[in-house]
Amino acid sequence: MSLDPSFLAYPKMRHGMDHERYAWSMLAQRAPVHWPGGKPLALWINLSLEHFPLNPKGEGFKPHGSMVMPYPDLRHYTLRDYGNRVGVFRVLDALKANGLQASLAINGELAQRYPALLRRLGATGFEFLAHGWNMDSVHYGGLDPAREAGFIADTLAALAPYAPAPIRGWLSPARSQSENTPELLAAAGLEWFGDWVNDELPYPFATANGELTSLPLSLELEDRFIVGENLHAESEYADQIIDACDFLLEEAQRTGAGRLLALSIHPWVMGQPHRIKHLERVLAYLSARAGLIWNAAPSQIIAAAR
Repeated sequence: MSLDPSFLAYPKMRHGMDHERYAWSMLAQRAPVHWPGGKPLALWINLSLEHFPLNPKGEGFKPHGSMVMPYPDLRHYTLRDYGNRVGVFRVLDALKANGLQASLAINGELAQRYPALLRRLGATGFEFLAHGWNMDSVHYGGLDPAREAGFIADTLAALAPYAPAPIRGWLSPARSQSENTPELLAAAGLEWFGDWVNDELPYPFATANGELTSLPLSLELEDRFIVGENLHAESEYADQIIDACDFLLEEAQRTGAGRLLALSIHPWVMGQPHRIKHLERVLAYLSARAGLIWNAAPSQIIAAAR
């Protein structure tokens, strides 16, 4: 019995992607990217400053890091809050000691809860990213578009008074999006997001409200992913980032095409006293290669790639 031809009829069946979000392209086949100063490797460091509510509703889903014990789960709540009270200042000091800059992805609710922290973050001059309202306000399939637009608008409004420049980028809580998130981000005036990790360089991303840029923020090299989920030792976290740096530098120099190293850091993870020295080792290694590495804000990296 033969299969009816209708089973193979799909209007978007073609070489490449079956959607119109971005054009099909392989990294090795693209025109090479060249970073300022002829440096082969761009470096994006991002710190995520987050608020995990003590009584999460878990609407849509509970993101990694959310409360897991019966209310009140003070053990996990206070550990997350440690990053905003203690850990973040250690990480900022480590960046300053090594002459490096980072972007700051911040939940909007932190601006209400910790205005002193927001003033301190604004004083760094680092680029702010909107990181959603809080870590219980995830963007998931089926979320009412009006509510989701409200999350985005509230976040931008809360962060704007503290940001050193207009906010252009977005990182969703848990990197999750609904089917409407890209359109809503573009409608809110945002220019790029870091949620999708299907590439190593920025690429144009189409929405019904205009073009965004997708700037992939590596999950594989994220501290919480390596240490918290894969349960690797802190020394192995540092080794993996250094290995990635070495490989990307070699590949960029060999091919003549710029590469990007993107690091995602959570102060409640790497700001711990038993971990900070391993982050400091990473930052010192990167700083010592300043002649080959262009450390820049994410919006600068997107502009240079274009």
